[in-house]
Amino acid sequence: MTKGEIAKKYFECGKNCSQAVALAFCPEMGLSEEIVERQTIGFGGGMGRMREVCGTVSGMTYVISNLYGGCGRAAVYAMVQEVAKRFEAENGSIICRVLLGLDKNDRPAPTPEARTAEYYKKRPCSELCKMAADILDDFIKNQK
Repeated sequence: MTKGEIAKKYFECGKNCSQAVALAFCPEMGLSEEIVERQTIGFGGGMGRMREVCGTVSGMTYVISNLYGGCGRAAVYAMVQEVAKRFEAENGSIICRVLLGLDKNDRPAPTPEARTAEYYKKRPCSELCKMAADILDDFIKNQK
C-alpha cells in the first residue's frame, strides 16, 4: 500500500484528516499510533473543526516537524511551504472551508458529523488525505 492509500484507509476507519495523514508515517517518525492520534486530534476539520488550514496540511506539517525539526526553523518552514504549495497546486487551496465549498461565515459546532456513506460521498476528505500523504511521501523520499 502507498502512504496515500494508508492515510485514506485511516480516514475511512474514523480518524480525522490530520490524524490519517500523520498516522501513515508512524514508522518513519518512530512514534506509536496512540501518541500520534492524541497529538494530532485537534488539527482535524481545519483546526478544531473551524474550517481553517486543512487538517491534511497540518498532518504533513506535524510529520515534517517530527522528522526534520532538528534542521532549524527556517529549514522546516521552507519544507512546510513546499508541501503546502504542492497541495494547493493540486486543489486550489489549503483552506478547509474552500476545499469543502462552505460559506466563509459558516462556523460549525465542534461536534464532528457522523461518518455515514452519505458523509463520505459528499466530501473530498478521503481523497485529500490520500493526496497529502502521497505528496509528503514523495517529498520525504527526495530529501534523502
